[in-house]
Amino acid sequence: MRRLSISSMVVTATATALCVAPKTWSQSAQDDWTPPRTPWGDPDLQGIYNYATVTPLERPVELGEQVVFDEEEAAVLEEEMAYAMDQDRRDGGNEADVARNYNNLWTDTSRTQLTEDNRTSLIVDPPNGRLPPRVEHPMTPERAAAAREAELSLKRFTLGFHESYHDADVGNRCIIRRRNEGGGHPYLPALYANTAQIFQSPGYVVIYAEMIHNARIISVDGRPPLPDSVETWLGSPRGRWEGDTLVIETTNFLKADDIGRTGVVYRNADPETFRIVERFRRTGPETLEYEVTMSDPNTWTQPFTIRVPWNETDGQIYEYQCQEWNYDLYFWLSGAREREARGEVFDPDAELD
Repeated sequence: MRRLSISSMVVTATATALCVAPKTWSQSAQDDWTPPRTPWGDPDLQGIYNYATVTPLERPVELGEQVVFDEEEAAVLEEEMAYAMDQDRRDGGNEADVARNYNNLWTDTSRTQLTEDNRTSLIVDPPNGRLPPRVEHPMTPERAAAAREAELSLKRFTLGFHESYHDADVGNRCIIRRRNEGGGHPYLPALYANTAQIFQSPGYVVIYAEMIHNARIISVDGRPPLPDSVETWLGSPRGRWEGDTLVIETTNFLKADDIGRTGVVYRNADPETFRIVERFRRTGPETLEYEVTMSDPNTWTQPFTIRVPWNETDGQIYEYQCQEWNYDLYFWLSGAREREARGEVFDPDAELD
């Protein structure tokens, strides 16, 4: 049996709100099930869902063309991940203990479980289960200068020498979750906050995630997309029904800086050419299949598709208390000025961990 290193399997992302465990349903309930409809005749997708899983976004290189784990591999991996993700452990010394400041109360236990089919990656296309190569662009003097300033801004933030609020990105400032790190499209597992609620009314579908209070209002009435000149944080979505599948195409994302600290496009794609197509389809009494295809000819050499199971929960979505009038920014800025008053100096060449 092939044994995988734990570090190669961890799916990293930023956490934002509490989650609850998915429901479980018998096989007979699945077999006797008929997809429900709304009173006005659309497929009924409504509910609160958990999309946590330990299945990695990309297939580990050492697995080659292996698409699924066998039962023994899956059992060993889930056991290893349950141990690795135990935030209440006290081994490893003080540094490890501090790194576990988000203890098990905050984490989503569903993230220790593989997808039901034991896939080796959430990426289902390309067939190798990995992100396609990025497109290389020449580094012009203008881009080099912008990238250097963005790097310095990030370094000032990390080292505690903020010059202004611009050194804190949109997520730190509680405006919106940056780069869709959980709670936004694409919906991918995070440490916690792996929940979304779907509402429906005639002509509309709403997907709500408590990730800095993110509600996507999607029309399904055939209206045209917004003009290219109109940009929004989460893009302009347009939905349609293809049989029992909800298809959502989203474009018109707000532009970001060179390292994505001011935008929410996935992995710092080009907002002008980034396009995301999502598909939601009921697969059982309390399950959805979520499939998303992302394309951007200025960022990746080809489109890629991710598939994530959604499981309905018995619980609720809890508020993520984040707003622009939190005190963090005040303390960041006043702390930096206090350090300067003591004679400390920002080192632009410092190495970050």
